[in-house]
Amino acid sequence: MRPGTFEFLRDFLKARSGLALGPEKVYLIETRLSRILRTHEFATLEDLVQALRFRPPAALEREVVEAMTTNETLFLRDKAAFDHLEAKLLPELIAARGAKRRLSIWCAACATGQEPYSIAMLLDRRRVELAGWDIRIVATDLSTAVLERAKAGVYSQFEVQRGLPVKLLLEHFTKQGDAWAISPKIKAMVDFRPINLLGDIGPLGSFDLVLCRNVLIYFEPAVRTSLLTRIARQLSPDGALLLGAAETVLGLSTPFVSTRECPGVFRHAAAVKSDFARSA
Repeated sequence: MRPGTFEFLRDFLKARSGLALGPEKVYLIETRLSRILRTHEFATLEDLVQALRFRPPAALEREVVEAMTTNETLFLRDKAAFDHLEAKLLPELIAARGAKRRLSIWCAACATGQEPYSIAMLLDRRRVELAGWDIRIVATDLSTAVLERAKAGVYSQFEVQRGLPVKLLLEHFTKQGDAWAISPKIKAMVDFRPINLLGDIGPLGSFDLVLCRNVLIYFEPAVRTSLLTRIARQLSPDGALLLGAAETVLGLSTPFVSTRECPGVFRHAAAVKSDFARSA
């Protein structure tokens, strides 16, 4: 790949998705864009870049961005996080929202839907307690292709074997040939929407819990700071933000601080300071 080609694609992807690629990712670009070259009959990456430089069709731009987006996910990903979510975070939020009987959750960069469906299954375990509640689970992703898969709610044998206990599989899925389809009840609990995290997230509304796990690692510090600041505006003062277990806000100027609850759990700094003052 010519240096100019890499530089153009790097800047193109950063501007449209926030994805930060170093020179060591040349192989990744070549591998993931190879299908687009074949589909559109471009002989080389340089030919693709020429098409992208001059008023490219929106569909082609979207294909390139979506091809480079990592969509790795699985059911109940990171058992420690979901154990903490079920044992502490959800009970706390349910108790705090008892008067209004409303609970709102956002899963950012949800890929093919395993994360929001996992949360829906956890909440279904409390269906008697939550009868009559307004439960909102919003799941967003940049890629319309993966969102269509998520909305379908049909997964391969390999996908349901990754993290999903057999009990939940048998309770919430129906075998369809070689695949498994999630139940209409669980599917109806999740509202899938296309959202670019670089854009305006305000229209999504406010949330009690936000999951944005293993997303920040692909962004440069300035983009991370901007996204966390905007998420803070959407998150209720006593809400929680879940990042990936290895993700941190250290070195970033954000309204969030880590907690000792569980790796990856963050709270509004003002709320943590207030809790500390009350306990002192």
